[in-house]
Amino acid sequence: MVKFSKQFEAQLVPEWKDAFVDYWQLKKDLKKIQILNTNKCSLKQQKDVSFLSSLGKIFSSGQNTRDNEAIHVHRKLASSLSKNDLYETELLEQLSDVEAAGEFFARLDRQLNKVNQFYKIKEKEFVDRGDSLKRQLDFLVEMNNELRRKKAASSQDSNEDPSLSCHLSCELELTEKTEKTEQEQGQDSPVTTDEEKNKRKFTEDAKTDEMERSSRRIKRDDSGSTSFSTKVFNCQGKNLRINIPLTTPSRTFSAIGSLVWEDFVSQTSKKGGPRGFHINKTKLHHAEKMIRGAFIELYKGLGYLKTYRNLNMLAFVKILKKFDKVTNKDILPIYLRVVESSYFNSSDKAMRLSDEVEHLFVRHFAEDDKRKAMKYLNPNQRKESHAVTFFIGLFTGCFLALLAGYVIMAHIMGMYTKQSSDTVYMETVYPVLSMFGLLFLHFFLYGCNIFMWKKARINYSFILELAPTRELKFREVFLICTASMTAIVGVLFIHLSLVAKGYKESLVQTIPGCLLLFFILLLICPLNIVYKSSRYRFLEAIRNIVLSPLYKVVMLDFFMADQLCSQVPLLRNLEYVACYYITGSYKTQDYGYCLRTAHYRDLAYAVSFLPYYWRAMQCARRWFDEGEVNHLVNLGKYVSAMLAAGAKLAYDKEKSTGYLCLVVALSSAATVYQLYWDYVKDWGLLQTNSRNPWLRNELMLQKKFIYYISMVLNLVLRLAWLQTVLHPSFGNVDYRVIGLFLAALEVIRRGQWNFYRLENEHLNNAGKFRAVKQVPLPFHEVDEQE
Repeated sequence: MVKFSKQFEAQLVPEWKDAFVDYWQLKKDLKKIQILNTNKCSLKQQKDVSFLSSLGKIFSSGQNTRDNEAIHVHRKLASSLSKNDLYETELLEQLSDVEAAGEFFARLDRQLNKVNQFYKIKEKEFVDRGDSLKRQLDFLVEMNNELRRKKAASSQDSNEDPSLSCHLSCELELTEKTEKTEQEQGQDSPVTTDEEKNKRKFTEDAKTDEMERSSRRIKRDDSGSTSFSTKVFNCQGKNLRINIPLTTPSRTFSAIGSLVWEDFVSQTSKKGGPRGFHINKTKLHHAEKMIRGAFIELYKGLGYLKTYRNLNMLAFVKILKKFDKVTNKDILPIYLRVVESSYFNSSDKAMRLSDEVEHLFVRHFAEDDKRKAMKYLNPNQRKESHAVTFFIGLFTGCFLALLAGYVIMAHIMGMYTKQSSDTVYMETVYPVLSMFGLLFLHFFLYGCNIFMWKKARINYSFILELAPTRELKFREVFLICTASMTAIVGVLFIHLSLVAKGYKESLVQTIPGCLLLFFILLLICPLNIVYKSSRYRFLEAIRNIVLSPLYKVVMLDFFMADQLCSQVPLLRNLEYVACYYITGSYKTQDYGYCLRTAHYRDLAYAVSFLPYYWRAMQCARRWFDEGEVNHLVNLGKYVSAMLAAGAKLAYDKEKSTGYLCLVVALSSAATVYQLYWDYVKDWGLLQTNSRNPWLRNELMLQKKFIYYISMVLNLVLRLAWLQTVLHPSFGNVDYRVIGLFLAALEVIRRGQWNFYRLENEHLNNAGKFRAVKQVPLPFHEVDEQE
């Protein structure tokens, strides 16, 4: 049977852990009480037992009555609605002989007050969010109904645009009304020259204000993302704008097109043309999608609040039972009545709101199909199969056997030595092997990260915004790695066997290229096989990275871009292999063609800069969206990395002392910059006032020395660029093998960096009690002044 403490820790909301009952500290207090009572009982046993037994018989009739009054819990009513009732326990005579009981109940009262306060705050937050969402849904339903009516009317007249025409409360109309009023007044009284000048000035100022208001319609919203606001329109007696976040290039171009079209309509209306503001179906579809996502997050938050309520109630019951068992008292019924009547257990606002959200979602977003609605609101987790574990072991054994055979055969043929006679193999096939090796090493480390995040109770799915029904578990990641590497090493083992037998035909040389092509086709395969949702989510992240800064940057995007910064050797090998096979050099085995051709050589140099450039563009986009200077400072880190990479390329072309000094200077500066950002910003360490020296106050790992080892290891692996200066040589080993080893060390460094990066992000979320996403809402009410 699982202990309640482990069950409690496994089921609580990680970001709200500090707001739950401190069950472990209460258990420590009980342990202290138990030790004191044991010592006290041992002293009493030395006294006259008969005398005590006689006293027990005399007072046995009144003992049970006083046990029911062992404590009295006072309730201090709140002075205002914003505050909470406070509970304070008074110990009566029957608990006066229990040492440390006062300390235990004082802590228990603080925990009860803390739970009530947090529950009330979160309940108010969710109720206010629910009221806002219901208003948003009313606006959406009204506008959809109006759009259907307009569409039905437009079917009779094909020339009319089937879009929603709303009455504008725009500033242009107010300006024109003011001008007309002044003109009417001017007919009754003569206008002086000064008045005409003032009138022209007023008109010019109005036009300038209109242009400024148009530019302000693309602005930053409360969630830190740039959004496009439509003109003000009236719906249900409210002045509204539609705010659509500019998260994709299509939305950005659509917003620009809308601005141009509305300015054209405004100019036409000045000349007496028809006036109107059209909200098409696309804008309403974006608004509906935003509201649906907000309802899902609200329902998830209400579910967390229900879990918070039930777990805390169970914790109070368990700890009071333990207290009664330790002290042989009957305190549970007395204190439990207080807990049951407290706010967090008696309030039903959140539960009623949860039922209402479910009803509205079923009605408006699931076509009255509850089963379909629950797939969004409460998706079922994928069950892990034992077959996955079996195949991991099977493929691991096959991979190790094939790898051993491949290494033995390569050693016999002298492939990986400096005196190797077969340079074609090392120049064409080895890049494919090293590329796949680095890729799946990185993927394997990601599986290890998932295992450690899960064990440390780090909510990586929420941080990376991964769908719970589609995310890869660590066993599935290991299965992909072992199966893929088994296939890769097996194919290359067959290829090496053919080369050893003397096959030099171009058909044999296509085997590595076909292997690479197979994995690329598998990655983009549209069939629902081999984790399609995860493959397409990966391709979507790569698209967002490549097209930076056009897409809004989310955590997963810049997390993936950081991974690419550690895979520059992989990208360069991919560019070289693609050039080798696309240009047809494999037919003549002219592996030097891509190195001799100028534009291919320049492309290879550009590949070294691309990951840092993409990451810098992401920092620029985040600064544009959020306005934080920190993102510009982070951008400088990637600029310094690009400068250091450029200096290394220049040194490779011309081995001069000047370029060597430039490499050392720029690389040293970039390394110091990167180390500072790793330790202080990404990992949140090196806090001078921390109770953990040179670390931070909150640590997810219990053993502190792991953090110190990781910091030293990160420093050592950051200095891998020294191989450019030192040119290390390991006996008779080929320089390409040494390069692969150094590249693998960088991948390992990135693997450990990933754990601490998400640990710091999780602690930031926990510090703000942020367990659900704050989805921006589309309809924004404005007053007349705005």
